[in-house]
Amino acid sequence: MKLFEYARAEGTDMAVKAAAEPQARYIAGGTNLLDLMKLEVMAPDKLVDINRLDLKSIEETDDGLRIGALVTNSDCAAHPDIRKHYGVLSRAILAGASGQLRNKATTGGNLCQRTRCYYFYDTAMPCNKREPGSGCQAIGGATRLHAILGASDQCIATYPGDMAVAMSALDATVEIEGKEGARRHVPVRDFHRLPGDHPEKDNVLEQGELITAVTLPAPTGGTQIYRKVRDRASYAFAMVSVAADVRMDGGKIDHAALAFGGIAHKPWHDPAIDDLLKGETPSDALFDKAADILLTEAKGQGGNDFKIPLARRTLKAVLREATQTGETA
Repeated sequence: MKLFEYARAEGTDMAVKAAAEPQARYIAGGTNLLDLMKLEVMAPDKLVDINRLDLKSIEETDDGLRIGALVTNSDCAAHPDIRKHYGVLSRAILAGASGQLRNKATTGGNLCQRTRCYYFYDTAMPCNKREPGSGCQAIGGATRLHAILGASDQCIATYPGDMAVAMSALDATVEIEGKEGARRHVPVRDFHRLPGDHPEKDNVLEQGELITAVTLPAPTGGTQIYRKVRDRASYAFAMVSVAADVRMDGGKIDHAALAFGGIAHKPWHDPAIDDLLKGETPSDALFDKAADILLTEAKGQGGNDFKIPLARRTLKAVLREATQTGETA
């Protein structure tokens, strides 16, 4: 591991100022960053420890719920209000990693975790995300984990998380603090980037900007489901995952919000799917149309071709369960 400078921030202003240097990075739980540093995939010159910041509470707001950036995944999943009103978020968090990691991983850090692409982790292989312009060894290589949507000729990696997929379905917002107290709010659906020509940029954060919280809107009162299809029952990344928040009224779908994991460089949300479902009577024909929208531009890479029919089946199963129509398996 490369030598680095260490600074402990006592306040958000101090943290943002200390992390403004080009090769500085924040550290909280460190569940992803430390692994990357050990492998020299990432080699920051400076780590800014933010664990002393007052960002560890979950609070009710006039509009919903505010989750501090340093709330651990375990505490978030177990919080009574999360379990009662945002069950899809609790289930998504519990579907990820292990109990030990969830005890350390934080809300802000989870949003910023990096891809688990084999070639990104192997410094002997070219990777545009790790070293822009070096090439993408994944294209034409082992692609089982890789994207079927939103990829580019520069990168076909996927975003590995579960929490952000549920937050996307819930239409959450990321609260970000920058220099001199400047604050902005970015929808989770817009926080992560597609690779395009700059796969090294995972999200919209600028150097030194700090996630301070995630806010959830008022609950919809709908049925919330998180289904994760993976190679084994625990401690595995999603091949395909679906987060859904669906409310029925009079036999019709009154509200629908769906997000997908394991298939793109970011949690995938297509508003056209939500618009299609709203106001309609549930049926397999309707669910097939939703899947058609999702997969219109889907493209397999050989080893992950199976994700296309798998995404269709998983989406349909979730919608059947959420609307209580037909078989859910």
